[in-house]
Amino acid sequence: MSRVAYVNGMYLPHGQAAVHVEDRGFQFADGVYEVWAVFGGRLADSDGHFERLDRSLSELRIAAPMSRAALQIVLRETIRRNRVVDGMVYLQVTRGQARRDHAFPADDTPPTVVVTARAVDYAAMEAKAAKGVAVATMADQRWGRCDIKTVGLLPNALAKQQAREAGAYEAWLVDELGLVTEGASTNAWIVDAEGVLRTRDTQANILRGVTRKSLIEIAREAGLPVTERPFTVAEAKAAKEAFLTAASAFVTPIVAIDGAKIGDGRPGPVTMRLRALYLGYARNSVG
Repeated sequence: MSRVAYVNGMYLPHGQAAVHVEDRGFQFADGVYEVWAVFGGRLADSDGHFERLDRSLSELRIAAPMSRAALQIVLRETIRRNRVVDGMVYLQVTRGQARRDHAFPADDTPPTVVVTARAVDYAAMEAKAAKGVAVATMADQRWGRCDIKTVGLLPNALAKQQAREAGAYEAWLVDELGLVTEGASTNAWIVDAEGVLRTRDTQANILRGVTRKSLIEIAREAGLPVTERPFTVAEAKAAKEAFLTAASAFVTPIVAIDGAKIGDGRPGPVTMRLRALYLGYARNSVG
């Protein structure tokens, strides 16, 4: 079966779906996006992603293209038409089509809305988590508003490619103070020498990860100590455990940073417990 995409009110064959050449998302990266994990054909951690979408649109002053209820219908219908049971659904909203000019177009310019969905092999993801992944550190060269989930991801893509060329799964970005901010497409965590879960606070220039937020609550409910406090690369390499979080990766253990083994070089017990707790939560929070 061929894939189906939603574009501005129409469900189209994936290969024929397109936006206008003067869409501001294409010309200026003037847009935002969200990604939901899909379990059993339904959206995981649904409310958190809708709340972040609303915030991103507001920060860029892009009008909401439709009500949340209507958007849920579009997302679910795209999932259904693609026969996705377990997978991901991607939403992108841009400021729309207008004559190329840096300043915003007229207020009545309708936003562009694109939705795609695809199946994910969760068994393969479990196998990857069972082995753990490696990360490579590099300078954070992104803009100063990474709290907004925009489609302007060129620095992230360059960092991810550099990491892959170094044999790593993910890039961990390091600010001018030598502190880890986050990954190219994930949030960064360690279990420090005292057994405390640490991740960067949202006052720093990081994305307000939905999985990150949910995991903080889950960990605290499980009686695990959590602090939103930065850490250096050296602290990360000396940590008991390290892991990353994202809607597309859940909780994934890190077993090496820049080639340095973390702990005993295997996924740690705290990380794997958190992964199980998060997956249980996500499967029970579908909408």
